[in-house]
Amino acid sequence: MRLNQNTLLLGKKVVLVPYTSEHVPRYHEWMKSEELQRLTASEPLTLEQEYAMQRSWREDADKCTFIVLDAEKWLAQSGTSEESCMAGDVNLFLTDLGDPSLGEIEVMIAEPSCRGQGLGTEAVLMMMLYGVTRLGLTKFEAKIGQGNEPSIRMFRKLHFEQVAVSSVFQEVTLRLMMSELERQWLLEQTSHVQEKPYRDGASEAC
Repeated sequence: MRLNQNTLLLGKKVVLVPYTSEHVPRYHEWMKSEELQRLTASEPLTLEQEYAMQRSWREDADKCTFIVLDAEKWLAQSGTSEESCMAGDVNLFLTDLGDPSLGEIEVMIAEPSCRGQGLGTEAVLMMMLYGVTRLGLTKFEAKIGQGNEPSIRMFRKLHFEQVAVSSVFQEVTLRLMMSELERQWLLEQTSHVQEKPYRDGASEAC
């Protein structure tokens, strides 16, 4: 999505930056993992295919993607490369043509050392904030593999409720309707988040 190509979101634990070609090699290495392929229902791609995917995601108006950086590493010293700080990614899919206010959200904390520290939770909250304030979304869905209990627990903690189970796809669908009460809760949870301009390929903290 071109809308977020110059947007950086700075949180406490994570920094969200647009997915650029700089991030592809590390992302490609992650996706060689059979565990991540299973959890994300993904097929392994060649490096060339991964670069092509990155370009298409940047152009597609119905996909909003941020790379999740470990904020502690990123802020530790000036000049730190983003690739060395990568923790995962967070995505919004605006694929329901009949309901432009609905976004399907997914998060992946791919770096093993970054798991279990709340990075995924903050990344989802920040992406929801972006979806509400910049994309006009009022409903979010998450489709998660039935065996991915940590992710299911995380979304439930963020007020998502289970609305469907698919035995065919072995996944559960959780949904959050952004009532005024939920919107206020989201704004409170993300009151620390700063939006800054992002320079493509930048390697220094803004």
